Amino acid sequence: VHRLRSVDNLFVVVQEFKDYQFKENKEDALKDLEDLVKKLPWTDPLKVWELNNSLKKKKTKRKKPNLQSPASREKLSDGGEEGGADQNNSNDQEDCAQNPVAVEPAGGQDTENAPGVTCRNGVEEEEDNEHSDVKAEVQASSESGTKAGEGQTGEAEAKVLRFRVTCNRAGDKHSFTSNEAARDFGGAVQEHFQWKADMTNFDVEVLLNIHSNEVVVGIALTEESLHRRNITHFGPTTLRSTLAYGMLRLCDPQPTDIIVDPMCGTGAIPIEGAAEWPYCYHIAGDNSPQAVKRAANNICSLLRKNESKDSSPAPGVPLDIIQWDICNLPLRTGSVDVVVTDMPFGKRIGSKKKNWDLYPACLMEMGRICTPGTGRAVLLTQDKKCFAKALSRVGHIWRRAQTVWVNVGGLHAAVYLLRRTWETAEERPSF
Repeated sequence: VHRLRSVDNLFVVVQEFKDYQFKENKEDALKDLEDLVKKLPWTDPLKVWELNNSLKKKKTKRKKPNLQSPASREKLSDGGEEGGADQNNSNDQEDCAQNPVAVEPAGGQDTENAPGVTCRNGVEEEEDNEHSDVKAEVQASSESGTKAGEGQTGEAEAKVLRFRVTCNRAGDKHSFTSNEAARDFGGAVQEHFQWKADMTNFDVEVLLNIHSNEVVVGIALTEESLHRRNITHFGPTTLRSTLAYGMLRLCDPQPTDIIVDPMCGTGAIPIEGAAEWPYCYHIAGDNSPQAVKRAANNICSLLRKNESKDSSPAPGVPLDIIQWDICNLPLRTGSVDVVVTDMPFGKRIGSKKKNWDLYPACLMEMGRICTPGTGRAVLLTQDKKCFAKALSRVGHIWRRAQTVWVNVGGLHAAVYLLRRTWETAEERPSF
């Protein structure tokens, strides 16, 4: 399950309530959540958590900057997800806004919801913001939490486990905020198990997901979000590996296909492609020298990771990166099978105004390099109005086959699958 490529976070469900009736009075509603803890079937989910821990202990953990020292990171027994939940349902954000304890998202660029993935909020994933979660609870008992046993989780029975509760609440009919629910539910968990509360150095992360009248209680199995698997050097708009994987799957890569990302940024799409579809050849490019450098660093990290896996020289990856101009690609006409790219939204990079010229020029150039009849393109953008206009201008070479809606850091974006028609694109004038 940990090897699933389109899933951000994993957790084992303790119990699910499809139609949970919340009391209108805040105190009564929170009291019901507290009482719920004693009634939940914790035994089997905790066995799954222990099994998960015993398998994951051998893994070396990637050290996150701006958190505690490496020494204390190594003492962390696993089990809880370090990165927290990094996707925001759009209606969760209203909950954060009215909640003074929660911290605003630090970076919108890689916080989309992968379709079909169970997601949760409460701790923003962007590096060191995870202290935002349920501060009220930490005041109650984190002083003693840090003194809790630091042994491996194999000795969980002998040691006092440290835990935190992360609440993800969506819907406007609740009388309480996510922090109040997490605080009171967490207090009851602490009383029930006699665990210690610790917001950062926890062994167990208990999840309380409330979506209107649906309640799911779970225990996290991922230590940090799985979307960070291939990226070590992040840029201002780094795409999640999970979304990159979904985009690549949409274009159905076949062995020997040449796949190009002409606006690769930090290389999330081609790196995911090279790792998952090694029988294709991946070419990445960007006009920013800094982006090309970051992508090259990420490729080096992937090579090092492959090498340490087998402890033998890594065979390399079928991927090259180059600095180029998207409107003037150094590729032969009709030489590319697939184009997959994350187009500039015009928010952090470029502008909406520039997109009106950029998008049609991009689509024309992508049409030129793609094989007529069989070529396809998968393009992500939030500037849907501009994209629709650009597509209508190049309708003779691109036909829209499918649209998938995605949430990218709270922005309602679209992934378009385009198919190349048999029309020949006009040749670019040679210089």
